[in-house]
Amino acid sequence: MNLYTLLGQRASEGRPIRAGLIGAGKFGSMILSQARFIDGLHIVGVADLNVSRAKESLARVGWDAAAYAAPSFGEAMDTGATFVTEDAMALTQHEGIEIVIDATGHPLAGVRHALSAIENGKHMVMVNVEADVLCGPWLAAKAKANGVLYSMAYGDQPALICELVDWVRSCGFELVAAGKGMKYVPDYRYSTPDTVWDHFGWSKEEVAAGDFNPKMYNSFVDGTKSAIEMAAVANATGLSCPEDGLGFYPCGTHDLARVFRPASDGGRLPKGGVAEVAASEELDGRQVHNDIRWGVWATFRAPCEYTRDCFRQYGLKIDDSGWYGSSWRPFHIIGLEAAISVLSVCLRGEPTGCSKEYRGDAVAIAKADLQAGSMLDGEGGYAVVADALPASTSAKINALPIGLAHHVKLKNHVGKDQIVTFDDVEVTDDLDIVKIRKEMQSMVAD
Repeated sequence: MNLYTLLGQRASEGRPIRAGLIGAGKFGSMILSQARFIDGLHIVGVADLNVSRAKESLARVGWDAAAYAAPSFGEAMDTGATFVTEDAMALTQHEGIEIVIDATGHPLAGVRHALSAIENGKHMVMVNVEADVLCGPWLAAKAKANGVLYSMAYGDQPALICELVDWVRSCGFELVAAGKGMKYVPDYRYSTPDTVWDHFGWSKEEVAAGDFNPKMYNSFVDGTKSAIEMAAVANATGLSCPEDGLGFYPCGTHDLARVFRPASDGGRLPKGGVAEVAASEELDGRQVHNDIRWGVWATFRAPCEYTRDCFRQYGLKIDDSGWYGSSWRPFHIIGLEAAISVLSVCLRGEPTGCSKEYRGDAVAIAKADLQAGSMLDGEGGYAVVADALPASTSAKINALPIGLAHHVKLKNHVGKDQIVTFDDVEVTDDLDIVKIRKEMQSMVAD
């Protein structure tokens, strides 16, 4: 609880934290919105394939044009302004930048940006959970070997879940499950970019006025983003992914301790120790009472009778037995909070969540019958959805990760609801990422 004090000390010494941001979409815009209000944090560079869009984002969130008019990284360093460029790799290599934030949402690009940053001695904050679940354990090991830190992004749900998990364990409670809330019913699994806005209930005018990507938002609806995030949580916390994929059990905050306990004790979980999702809609579409759609949660068990009695005496939300309790945070505001990761890494030397081992994977599953010769269109698209499975299962069946299910051709017919495997596709590009994935096989946790 002293990040602000530590940052003030560095700022008073004329040593601001100098960061580079890759990706000026929704998450990146939210980071930029807050960065101008944080004394001691200098965004030296913003890299985006569309420089005009990046500058439009800066203007939209309130930056003065002069603040992002630096013509080079060097000029930005000297003046305190920001250089906007399309060259992300140059940003990861510039000697004056201390920490790089990837907010592209593109899994392959994110892995490459992280690797370049790490090899050039930069700390890495990976907003890009798609990249993290694809190669995060490998990147974290690479960062450690290079004497820098690799971190999840605070404000996004995986990092906030890691914080709750750390609290549970540090208090000596037995962690049972942890996860996030999500608007979901099983039929959403087959949603496409054409139907996504119907599920959000937004008007065409609202969508047109915002910076919303239909494929990205469809990945929220169809469960892909949840699969990616829960696999990342498993890799960071030591929790498991469910053997048969995510359950998406409808549940409100008042019932977390009852629903997310093992079935042997009256709950919905086949076993404890898993990452899961609390759906905010009942199967018939009704809103769950006290839903936690935007938040994160953890359930835990008292280790002894005395602790169980204290749970009840001090107002903790507990199940009917009193043994199980729950804690939650009802919101996450993504990029508005991401500076916490930058400050924690640079001032404390501590990541806000980090993929330590390869325990979970987000695998591609056919949304419809897919014919040989057709192309997969990746996360949030028309062809595939992701589910979270144990990494040991994914490795055994040679499952194709959702992060590699972009712009690849099918060699075989894959039936609806079947897992796509590496044997089913022609991988001709992205062989560098495939090589990393093969090296990760040695990191599969039991």
